[in-house]
Amino acid sequence: MQTDSSFTFVLFGGTGDLSMRKILPALFEAHRAGGMLADSGKIVAVARHAADRGEYLQWVNEHVKPHVSKNGVDETAWASFLERIEFVKIDLGNPEDFTLLRDAVKDLPGIRVFYLATGPSLFVPICRALASVGLNENARIVLEKPLGYDLKSSNAINDAVGEIFAEEQIYRIDHYLGKEPVQNLLALRFGNALFEPLWRREWVESIQITIAEELGVEARGDFYDNTGALRDMVQNHLLQLLSIVAMEPPHSMDSDSVRDEKLRVLRALKPINPLDIGKVAVRGQYHSGVIRGNAVPAYATEPGVKQNSTTETFVALKVEIENWRWAGVPFFLRTGKRLADRVAEIVVNFRAVPHSALGVSALRAGANRLVIRLQPNETIRLYCLAKQPGEGMNLASVHLDLAFDQFFREGQMEAYQRLLLDVINGRLALFVRRDEQEAAWRWVEPILNEWKASNKPPKPYASGTWGPAAASAMLAQHGTCWLEEEN
Repeated sequence: MQTDSSFTFVLFGGTGDLSMRKILPALFEAHRAGGMLADSGKIVAVARHAADRGEYLQWVNEHVKPHVSKNGVDETAWASFLERIEFVKIDLGNPEDFTLLRDAVKDLPGIRVFYLATGPSLFVPICRALASVGLNENARIVLEKPLGYDLKSSNAINDAVGEIFAEEQIYRIDHYLGKEPVQNLLALRFGNALFEPLWRREWVESIQITIAEELGVEARGDFYDNTGALRDMVQNHLLQLLSIVAMEPPHSMDSDSVRDEKLRVLRALKPINPLDIGKVAVRGQYHSGVIRGNAVPAYATEPGVKQNSTTETFVALKVEIENWRWAGVPFFLRTGKRLADRVAEIVVNFRAVPHSALGVSALRAGANRLVIRLQPNETIRLYCLAKQPGEGMNLASVHLDLAFDQFFREGQMEAYQRLLLDVINGRLALFVRRDEQEAAWRWVEPILNEWKASNKPPKPYASGTWGPAAASAMLAQHGTCWLEEEN
């Protein structure tokens, strides 16, 4: 990913958690690698919790440096990275302060990128303030999730931002789309004759997509209690991963070809009848429990959570796609907090052989499966049956590891690093287009509305487990189960 593209990267929320843990470390890794960032490129941090550049760099040294480079920090590279950073102290609530930003960047080179690592309530005011000083012209704007609370509020933000920035200037980021295994999923499907003929209803029995977290809401109780797992994870991350898994081969890998195919999947999602939501949607809320030997509190007692809150911290869904390729194949989505492990993975369960002379093992659904692990370790494994050594024809599960790190000398690129480089270089394929976002909200809203209307409490589950038993029962009705013990 060599580039000569000069840039000025303006980071709003420069002292925030996202900047500290993800954005600045990703920019450093691109800088350290050499050749990924143009030498003339500058980073302009915008915040109000530092007095000047010196104080901000002190904050970067103290808070960002511990999050960079798993193999230690190259001090020479770190020092040259700090030379890229400028700082502007701005009160985002005062549009007049944006003249300070205009003056700070007017002589800096290259394309301007504005990254809004702030709360969504500030997206529109920041964009309007940028336009008021002419900084929206020939620039790119990066919007973090959540983009709205529902379809109406999402449209309101998109309408307002769209009055200031054209669609091709807007980069709605979903970091799961930048993960290496997701990229390799595209390569496996569309670069090889082996998998694509099997990637359809005749050969696939079911597909699972899981994003599980051990953490609770931590210090985000106020935010999370007004959001919930369906808005926080399903509407964006899970449905985006589903669309990548299920999409048709694009004409090319240009941005609109890829996103057109993802949109077709989202529009083909079978609408959920409100009367059937109890059968195909499970929501839960964690109670107290034990994770890795440590007692953890119930969601209801977390700071910022309202008394008797019915906000869900767990969601499991059965999803169907009404098109020729996937008709009749269930897609099971699952996400939750305070679960038994931190894992994100896609599991493609292939159908069993139609007849076996080798015993019942070969007739078991899921005996052949492809597991794409996104976190904590990024791997792809293909499982099949083989004969155990010894007398008789006894079958056992074995797997083939697609060990990319053994084939490629370069280390895997972190998701944020890839996506930030794509923004700088003007590549939109891995970012969410507005019509994709609208299609996802349109499908999710009936579930949100039914849960709100029924006012039924979420099903309880103990922290450190895999969620409510109803989530497993939903899969059992289809003769399958969640994959929960992969290493």
